[in-house]
Amino acid sequence: MKLKVTAIGNSAGVILPKELLARLRVEKGDELYAVETPDGLRLTTYDPEFAAQMEVAEQIMREDRDVLRKLAQ
Repeated sequence: MKLKVTAIGNSAGVILPKELLARLRVEKGDELYAVETPDGLRLTTYDPEFAAQMEVAEQIMREDRDVLRKLAQ
């Protein structure tokens, strides 16, 4: 799908057609992430940095379950 860079105020932006928004399952106001790949850029609703942080948090919750339970009391 070909997209055109256009002026938006003092910045530049890309207009995403309805069909692309539907495929990405996003609406106006949602956030997208541009992830650099060897082939170029990929737009995604998935935030790899947040996912990595959640993986660490889940590991801590599994390992320190007893400590977290006492802190919750």
